[in-house]
Amino acid sequence: MASAATLSTDADVQYVYRFGGGVSDGGKGDKNLLGGKGSNLAEMASIGLPVPPGFTISTAMCTRYYEEGESFPQSLRDEVANGIAHIEGVTGKRFGDAADPLLVSVRSGARVSMPGMMDTVLNLGLNDQTVEGLAAASGDDRFAWDSYRRFIQMYSDVVLELDHGAFEEALEIAKEDKGFTLDTELSADDWRALVAEYKGLVEEQWGKPFPQDVHDQLWGAIGAVFGSWQAERAKVYRRLNDIPHTWGTAVNVQAMVFGNMGDTSATGVAFTRDPSKGDNAYYGEFLINAQGEDVVAGIRTPQYLTKDAREAAGAKAASMEEAMPDAYAELAAVFDRLERHYRDMQDIEFTVQQGKLWMLQTRSGKRTAKAALKIAVDMAEEGLISQEEAVARVDPAALDQLLHPTLDPSAQRDVIAKGLPASPGAASGAAVFDSDTAEKRAAAGEAVILIRTETSPEDIHGMHAARGILTARGGMTSHAAVVARGMGRPCVSGAGGISIDAKAKVMRVGGGREVREGDVVTIDGATGEVMAGAVPTVQPELAGDFGTLMEWADKVRRLKVRANAETPLDARTAREFGAEGIGLCRTEHMFFEAERITAVRQMILAEDVDGRKAALERLLPEQRSDFVELFEVMAGLPVTIRLLDPPLHEFLPHEEAEFAEVASAAGVEVDVLKRRAAELHEFNPMLGHRGCRLGVTYPEIYEMQARAIFEAAIDVAEKSGAAPIPEIMIPLVATRRELELMKAVVDAAAKQVFAERGREIEYLVGTMIELPRAALMAGEIAEVGEFFSFGTNDLTQTTLGVSRDDAARFLTTYVERGIYPKDPFVSLDVEGVGQLIELAAERGRKTRDGIKLGICGEHGGDPASIAFCEKVGLDYVSASPYRVPIARLAAAQAALHARG
Repeated sequence: MASAATLSTDADVQYVYRFGGGVSDGGKGDKNLLGGKGSNLAEMASIGLPVPPGFTISTAMCTRYYEEGESFPQSLRDEVANGIAHIEGVTGKRFGDAADPLLVSVRSGARVSMPGMMDTVLNLGLNDQTVEGLAAASGDDRFAWDSYRRFIQMYSDVVLELDHGAFEEALEIAKEDKGFTLDTELSADDWRALVAEYKGLVEEQWGKPFPQDVHDQLWGAIGAVFGSWQAERAKVYRRLNDIPHTWGTAVNVQAMVFGNMGDTSATGVAFTRDPSKGDNAYYGEFLINAQGEDVVAGIRTPQYLTKDAREAAGAKAASMEEAMPDAYAELAAVFDRLERHYRDMQDIEFTVQQGKLWMLQTRSGKRTAKAALKIAVDMAEEGLISQEEAVARVDPAALDQLLHPTLDPSAQRDVIAKGLPASPGAASGAAVFDSDTAEKRAAAGEAVILIRTETSPEDIHGMHAARGILTARGGMTSHAAVVARGMGRPCVSGAGGISIDAKAKVMRVGGGREVREGDVVTIDGATGEVMAGAVPTVQPELAGDFGTLMEWADKVRRLKVRANAETPLDARTAREFGAEGIGLCRTEHMFFEAERITAVRQMILAEDVDGRKAALERLLPEQRSDFVELFEVMAGLPVTIRLLDPPLHEFLPHEEAEFAEVASAAGVEVDVLKRRAAELHEFNPMLGHRGCRLGVTYPEIYEMQARAIFEAAIDVAEKSGAAPIPEIMIPLVATRRELELMKAVVDAAAKQVFAERGREIEYLVGTMIELPRAALMAGEIAEVGEFFSFGTNDLTQTTLGVSRDDAARFLTTYVERGIYPKDPFVSLDVEGVGQLIELAAERGRKTRDGIKLGICGEHGGDPASIAFCEKVGLDYVSASPYRVPIARLAAAQAALHARG
């Protein structure tokens, strides 16, 4: 928290912006200044929707507050006083008035939605005097004292940072003593008694009475909400979603409206379309006689918004459409108006106070990848947005949710419980009951399912680590559901038939069955089913909306998209996902197969050229067969084949049994092989005898691989009539001379095979640019090389001097400390590595007009890196097969962005 010193501030700097009651101080639509919530509140008010009046303290104050580490300036206090006066003027109530008090909410609001990650305080302005005034003004003692106990509980948690569990325990005991199950069963006298107990807890834990001065309450809440930007859960969420910490949050202070004023009042959360499936149908939940936190926190099981949804679920409790038809009709009209205004699916919070509808928030709703596709395609076909806008709307990374297997519908399922289908997808894993354990076991490579009574923002790290999430409480808009959908994790919420003992680490279900920590369970986020054991999966079918959007994306993208693939299965998968060739075939992967590793080892351990050639002769048919299969799948398309790259030590035996096997096959003594292995040992093999250095010293290796490539290409061309286009890539080139020598080996093999077969095919010889020297000397290297493929994995390692295998130990800290904006092995270091790529592309083109340029590192599937490739003007990107659709969509979005 800030010190007692005062910020120096210019008198003309504005930090507070009012909205509602016919007033708008500007900044409407400016999410950078007002945050998403504040911007949308101002915009809703400006188009005449019923928004409780309030004001927003801009994000600039958040960043200044923490960067300068000082307290709020007097000028801000003056502006906030004017903001409170504005709310008083519109509502006719006064803040702190003992007769008819104004109560306010204090909420966060970052530029982008961060559901549940930061803090909120409701019912602020209540004390021992104003609660009596609220009771008198409303004519409802129970409502007033319920509101006061809620305020004390929330303020003690958020602002005073007291033990939240002690307050929850006191509430549960109060209900148990009365034999009640629901909060709504408690009377005014019950709440009055609980307030007294809560105040005692505050004094016991805090050492001081609960704050009675409403202005002290207000500034405490403003500081706490700004402070929640620095909460660990918010930091984790920002890191996972690439949200800069420098953005800060706004604070929104708004007149309270009450959904807990009896049976004519309610609160709810709704979406203008289904955020799970994308159907054009209202989707949401509400609670009668409740406040908003009751819905999102999962404390009470909410009711459905529409009659159709209730009947589809087989629920008995009346929907809002049935229980409050007038308010529902007004809400439906607002839904349509907001969707037309924002031209996107909206996530809405609303309250009905004694029959009157109030809008508390709207924002673009988080949605699953399946829903995002359907909503984008539907809106384009409805004429609400263009096809290009539809392409721009879908997050490429979210497509990952659609590209992996789902549960096999024909497989047997041992269903042990059922909840709500809160986030689609399916996952199996070991049951864990706390987030720390989930993170630890997932880091060790284990698939886990996080099982909680209900999740809270503190569970963000465990939710991210888990394959899926299961909760006993909460609805379709609970914290678990919203966050899981945003992460792409399957989630089953509100599984009321399960009982969780977090301390004993056991889940109990009907029939006396138990699931203990480590037991494997499966959840199906599409049906809400929970199953014992693992359930087989099936591959997804990518058609319909997916195919439509990909077709639209392909119309606008310039970059070609290839796949990194060595096996026929990978190649076929890539083709199904729309790959336009292979951008990287790593031939060493073929060498590791069990039936040929012995011959590879014989070749490596041979003492002379004749010994190596004899071993290579045995490998030639195998290599040729590998390439035939790839060329058949990719007939007529370019296939970039990287000749042997890794250091030879990776292929050598390590165990006694392996040495004995190789010695027997080679007809030599084990000691001879061990001596040869020792001779080949390198202290830093990744910077040693690998890549083209192998070809320079052992040209017979590359000669065999080149022969296998050309013989396979001709075989496929003669069989299919569609000749493949081999692009032979020489790895780890640093000088023009290296590439010149290796190209001569390849060209000689081609000439010999073409003469033997009486047929020629088109081919290219180029190199992988993965060393800084190669990038700097690209002009000279392009005199020989006919294409460049940027190997950004090694180029990042050699440029930064960082091993990607060891960097995980410190790179997270580097990102958190702002040294790198993102992990440079996940998203390209544009400033450093990117500069080398740009320079190499420029120098290569200057030497060889029309030189083909691509990228084949892991960055080829990263949307931000693809945007850079578009900017530099590369010809293609190459990604792993399952990331090909992501790359296609990202390339289209990059092209649209480049157009402006």
